[in-house]
Amino acid sequence: MLVNGIELNKITDELWEIPRHKEMRVPGRIYISKEMIESGLKNDEAINQVVNVAHLPGIQKYSLAMPDIHWGYGFPIGGVAATDLNDGVVSPGGVGYDINCGVRLLATSLEYKPLEKIIPKLIENMFRNVPTGVGSSGAIKKVSPQEMKRILRMGSHWAIQNGFGSDEDTEFTEESGMLKGADPESVFERAIERGLDQVGTLGSGNHFMEVDVVENIYNEDTARQFGLFKGQLVVLIHTGSRGLGYQVCDDYLKVLLKAESKYGFKLPDRQLACAPVKSDEGQRYLGAMQAAANFAWNNRQVIMHLAKKSLMETFNMSERDLGFHLIYDVCHNIAKIEEHDIDGKKKKVCVHRKGATRAFAPGSMNIPLRYKDTGQPVIIPGDMGRYSYVMAGTEKAMEETFGSSCHGAGRTQSRHQALKSAKGRDLISELNKKGISIQAHGHKTIAEEMPEAYKDVADVVNVMHNAGITLKVAKLRPVGVIKG
Repeated sequence: MLVNGIELNKITDELWEIPRHKEMRVPGRIYISKEMIESGLKNDEAINQVVNVAHLPGIQKYSLAMPDIHWGYGFPIGGVAATDLNDGVVSPGGVGYDINCGVRLLATSLEYKPLEKIIPKLIENMFRNVPTGVGSSGAIKKVSPQEMKRILRMGSHWAIQNGFGSDEDTEFTEESGMLKGADPESVFERAIERGLDQVGTLGSGNHFMEVDVVENIYNEDTARQFGLFKGQLVVLIHTGSRGLGYQVCDDYLKVLLKAESKYGFKLPDRQLACAPVKSDEGQRYLGAMQAAANFAWNNRQVIMHLAKKSLMETFNMSERDLGFHLIYDVCHNIAKIEEHDIDGKKKKVCVHRKGATRAFAPGSMNIPLRYKDTGQPVIIPGDMGRYSYVMAGTEKAMEETFGSSCHGAGRTQSRHQALKSAKGRDLISELNKKGISIQAHGHKTIAEEMPEAYKDVADVVNVMHNAGITLKVAKLRPVGVIKG
């Protein structure tokens, strides 16, 4: 079929291919259903971005997109691309402004039903304990620039050394919560300044903390291995590197925009500004981006501690009785050096995941020992009004998507459109009637992120499940949310 003038050929019910044409170096591939193409993709510029990404020097196999695809800066949200380390490039547009925006899933040993009436109080306490909103700060004492550089090197390990968690938490965090190549000296002064008082803050936009009940289990064995059971109370934390990460992206876009002419690249979109992975510009960006990623892991680690404090206060329980522990933490917006099978040979590549989740298979050396038989947990947050999912990575993901899957529901409306749609509605009452308590800084932030502004995450998840890229393990239903 033709979508925005671009040929899209069906390979399976869940996989469609854009043939290589003009200056494309590889074909494009989108995991999506016909219904989702007709209902959303035809009205989105994202398909053109899949084509544009296929022009990147050194790109391997395919320019990929997941079913939560929608327009983003340079790359589409839901975009995945791997580039060769020797003749390929790294692009900030393939990571995004919110570097290492990600989600962590926390388990309790508690059942939801006996606690149902106390959930509104829990949400009030969480909203008081976790700073939210634009420019939010003050979760912990403002750190010095020198201490910030330690955070940028150490990631989650800084938080744990300072009493915000245990060593076990790093075992269940992607990359153990610390990218070793992080270079704080490559982070510009303005970015450092923006992060000094934002450790442990949720921020604004689509970031949230959500209390869920496990509503359905699809795979009992895997759920048990993940520590999930039906009726269980769990917590999702979704946030990233805040102002620091935004500033790193903004600073390096200016640096890399100059690289296009320096290295003789011909790209169809300036938002794909990039530099050779091994160039000075590329290495400095990677060092700064990895530092921002470490900031984000540290941020989620501190917020996890604040969530635990809220649960202990509300339920008047000890940490032991709460059974509070980290199931897994995954990042969405990142570029990482990984080894993958390319045309039958093992090869190190720079994998860009822009609004996509790593989804490594059973047996991978890069996932916790506890998950060796199941594949890594892939956590898919929804729209705060319907449901979220927990899935597991597969060998097919390693073969087809560089071990990647979708990251969420994917927007169908811009924030401006959502505000117009929500005009005159009492969204808090609507959510309360669904059994969801919500605390937020005003109507606007709720309206911008209301459920109707997003695809039904079940449609997104079903594409990935039916394609065999990630498999459904559990469905979560929100019972309380705090928003920025």
